[in-house]
Amino acid sequence: MSSDISIKHINKLAIPALISGISEPILSLTDAAIVGNINLNATESLAAVGIVTTFLSMLIWVLGQTRSAISSIVSQYVGANQLEKVKNLPAQAIFIITSLSILIIISTYPFAQNIFKLYNASDLILDYSVDYYKIRVFGFPFTLFTIAVFGAFRGLQNTYYPMIIAIIGALLNIVLDFILVFGIKGYIPAMHIKGAAYASVIAQLIMAVFSAYYLLKKTSIPLKISFPFNKEINRFIIMILNLFVRTLALNVTLYFATRFATGYGAAYIATYTIAINLWFFAAFFIDGYASAGNILSGKLFGSKEYCLLLKLSNRLIKYAIVIGIVLALIGAIFYYPIGRLFSEDPDVLALFYDSFWIILVMQPLCSLTFIFDGIFKGLGKMKSLRNVLLFSTFIVFVPILFWLDSLDYKLHGIFIALTFWILARGIPLIIKFRKIFIPLSQNH
Repeated sequence: MSSDISIKHINKLAIPALISGISEPILSLTDAAIVGNINLNATESLAAVGIVTTFLSMLIWVLGQTRSAISSIVSQYVGANQLEKVKNLPAQAIFIITSLSILIIISTYPFAQNIFKLYNASDLILDYSVDYYKIRVFGFPFTLFTIAVFGAFRGLQNTYYPMIIAIIGALLNIVLDFILVFGIKGYIPAMHIKGAAYASVIAQLIMAVFSAYYLLKKTSIPLKISFPFNKEINRFIIMILNLFVRTLALNVTLYFATRFATGYGAAYIATYTIAINLWFFAAFFIDGYASAGNILSGKLFGSKEYCLLLKLSNRLIKYAIVIGIVLALIGAIFYYPIGRLFSEDPDVLALFYDSFWIILVMQPLCSLTFIFDGIFKGLGKMKSLRNVLLFSTFIVFVPILFWLDSLDYKLHGIFIALTFWILARGIPLIIKFRKIFIPLSQNH
């Protein structure tokens, strides 16, 4: 069986995955852009959205790894023409992960204030963070359900329906943000930051409903859980545990970055919120091609087409560099309008213009790292991803951050440390991939 790795086929997978991938950062970016322009405590509200978004991203990334695990296993079975053997796995995975999400709501909701104090939030920023979180957290199970369904679609080499679902969710969130944050005179009162939270939860619920509909109508994958557990559930759980540790390490990075930015003052955390949400947006944009790498590498690995797998990686390296440069150039061209889109506070804008260039310089490096991150997920080599994140976080990022903070680099220090963190993630993956698959491709 020969697989198609042409640019046309890669784009057919990547572009819909790109559009669906940016749905989550669009939810947060929309909240940030609209909340940052309200006429009541806009800077404090923007800071609160940034803090809560960081914490929610941690939860979503920790448990949302089901998408990669499901996609990896399903795509490998598709490559081996044995899909029937894992048809009941997605429903079992969804059951496990949504059950965990409910436990997390129960265990975090009463302690929201204590959680955000750990991020250095205080006074009005702390109050807004608690208000925003206590609404937005109820969208968490719906988000995880949708992510898991997206994983099943990716394993089936289909990114079209996740794109449709994501577009519906993103557009609905934007409309609801305007209605609920600013209100409609005489009909709906302005709810400010709480309105942004309600808008996100409603959008996440609708996305989950559409996800269930399309999976049941367009695929042969059932949503009804059946027992006994699939024989691959053990591999699935091991993948999840490795990704869990990996994502905890990733979120240690985000925690320290957010904590340091908050400690510098309201203007700094507001600026950091804008910059890191734009970084997330770019990351999810690149994730479209990382997803194509994920989907195709799993299938090629399952069918043992190692020569094509090596060619795919070489092709994706070229695309990654081009995408990273294009994103950096777009950011450079619209450098000043981007800042004004999110805030009118002169202190926030001055800090943003002084530091955003580092985010732009990072983009080609981020592209390469995320591409190989996706490839390793498709191969099911989650242990390698875990070890790389532990190294890049605790040996590279944290020491550099503390050192640059001692030199009073502030936001520059955070973003420079993130740049070295990205390098320490990407370079080992590229070396390891080529070390494994160059010999295998020569033997086949």
